[in-house]
Order: sequence, then C-alpha cells, then structure tokens
Amino acid sequence: MEGLVYKSTGSWYSVRDKDGDSWNARIKGKLKIDEEISSTNPIAVGDTVLFDVEDDRINTGIITAVADRHNYMVRVSPHNKNQKHIIAANIDLALLVTSIADPRTSTGFIDRFLLTAEAYHIPSIIVVNKLDLLKTKHRHILEHWREMYGKAGYEVYAVSATDPGSLTALQERIQNKTTLFSGHSGVGKSTLINQFIPGIAIKTKEVSGWSGKGQHTTTFAEMFDQKGGGKIIDTPGVKEFGLIDFQKEELSQYFPEMRAVLKHCKFNNCLHINEPGCAVKQGVIDKTISEDRYVSYVAILESIEKKW
Repeated sequence: MEGLVYKSTGSWYSVRDKDGDSWNARIKGKLKIDEEISSTNPIAVGDTVLFDVEDDRINTGIITAVADRHNYMVRVSPHNKNQKHIIAANIDLALLVTSIADPRTSTGFIDRFLLTAEAYHIPSIIVVNKLDLLKTKHRHILEHWREMYGKAGYEVYAVSATDPGSLTALQERIQNKTTLFSGHSGVGKSTLINQFIPGIAIKTKEVSGWSGKGQHTTTFAEMFDQKGGGKIIDTPGVKEFGLIDFQKEELSQYFPEMRAVLKHCKFNNCLHINEPGCAVKQGVIDKTISEDRYVSYVAILESIEKKW
C-alpha cells in the first residue's frame, strides 16, 4: 500500500493511505532509500512510503520503501553533530516564525534558516509574531527587517497569533501548500498553527520568566491538514539552527541578493572578504546588499572555516 507520513516518533510512523485511513507503521529490515542521503532518520514527515499490512485489525504496517523526494529540509542532528537530520520532506514553503520581543530571534538564526532553505530549493518566508507586544524600539527593528529581507527577496509578515484579523494575508499565502513551520520555542508557533487549524489544540506554553526563553512543547514533527486545502508541518522548537554539508566557496550562492551579482566579481572563487573587484562588497557599499546580511555571511563563513 502507499501512504503519506504524517508523524514520526523515531521508531513508529503515522501513515495515512489514499482512503484517508491511518496506520501505525515501522521499518523492518533494509529500507530502499537514496544512499546519497545520509541522515539520522531514514523517513521523515511528508515522505510518501510503500508499506505492507502487518495487522489490519489494528492498522499496523511495515514500511518497505520511500518514494523519491522532490526536496527536503535538514539541520544538524541533535544527537550527532556530524550527521544531518531531515526535518521534513516534499515541502512547498518553509515558514520561519520569529519574534522581536519575548523572546528575541537573532538575525543570525534567521539567516541560517533561510540559506538552508535556499540550498534545498525551498521557497521561504519570515513571520514576525507578537505584533501586539512591540514597543517603539521594536517597531524600528521590524521596519529594518522588512527592508533588509525584502531587499533580499523575502516576504515578511507581521502578525499577532492571538488576533485572527492579522492573519488573513498569511493564511492566503499558505493555502493549498505544504508548509513547514519552524522557529525558536516560545515565539508562538503552536498558537499560530492552532489559529490556522482550529480544533487540533497543539499544546502551548508561556515563555520562561527566569530565562526569557521559550519552553519546548512539540517533541516530534507532525503534519496537519488545512481546511480548504494544504498542509502544515509542525516541528519542535529549536535553540540553534546548525548547518551541515556547506562549502565556504558556495555559501554566497544561498544569499539571493549576493547570488544576483556574483558574475560581476573579478574572480570566480571570490569569497567576498579581501579580494579586489568584488561585486558583493561593492553592493554593500552601494547599499543594494544589507550590511547586516553581509556581516552574517562573514560570521557563517568563519564558522565553516573553523569547523574544517
């Protein structure tokens, strides 16, 4: 039988077949999967799988194969820093939920998420939640983010998850798409999903008072159907978005505003640091490329070099 993976708990998978029936399935024996993809999890939410019925009385099955993925999103495995963990597969849109206050999302975290999505060919958007909590100084930051990421070609949505009226444009944007929701714990991701899919009641927690950081509420990735079409993949809140398998020579290709001018660099292997005739550095001087994004690029480049 063929089915779509809706939830992964590490050893068991919730799979829904074409008739809409749910099955609890597990892997047994050698799984037919792309050997080029080395990850800590051979199957991810969003995968289409083939499975044999084990017991039709309690709807259990054995997964025998995974269909080819048209894309997937990864991060460093939380259990092994040298391996990748597939967050989800077959995604139309990657949505990063952020907040400027309570807690503050760093632009470094945002940039790492965006460049990972770029590398795996997934369009992405930024959602700034908790608009109702923003003070004047926070609103200046919001406008800076709008300009900086807008210049790079990204959409920025400012919303309040507790105000349905602020969610209309975003809801239209994700309709009929399979959208991955990611972000730090405490940014309101679960509250936001609860608004889009009433009745699923994903657990939410307040931001920890003593640390100012969110508390984990989602343990495993899970996919939900949207009314009217489309799916939302909820993922565990992450403290850091670790990069893996990135080469320093290709890093600038995943910054869209830099990619647009790379052909004008004097040297093909330009790293945009000290090289003469660098179009990226000229873009920073001309303000067509954000200085903050360039600083983020340099920091990520240094982290890659340090790792090597």
